[in-house]
Amino acid sequence: MRFRTEQHLRRQSDIRGVRENGRRLECRAFTVWWRRREKIVSAADSAVAVPANAPPAINHSRVCVIASTSGVGAATKRNRAKRRLREIFRHHQHLVPADCDLLLIARGAVLSWPYAELEKKFTEACGHLSPRIKND
Repeated sequence: MRFRTEQHLRRQSDIRGVRENGRRLECRAFTVWWRRREKIVSAADSAVAVPANAPPAINHSRVCVIASTSGVGAATKRNRAKRRLREIFRHHQHLVPADCDLLLIARGAVLSWPYAELEKKFTEACGHLSPRIKND
């Protein structure tokens, strides 16, 4: 699956919202923060007129990957860590509920672990977060 630009969680307020109001799951090599988004009804789904300046309905998960200097290291290591985590998300995004924002925070181990082990941890994390999101 493709990792579209709409799937990047970019706005500082959205990222802060995930950290402040979301839940956390430790995966040793990285940390997953997630938060369920409020449902936004699109004009096509509503009999009521939606204002023209209303944000578009988002029907896919969004992600932000963070790798700090203190957690991972120099710029080349941070970039590699972010690339690895984005690629794992891209391959397994179907496991993440569509109305979910994710924040993946890399640690130094993300560079030393085999890729298959990182994938396994991410899929396990997705298995933990899906039922919890549905019950919120």
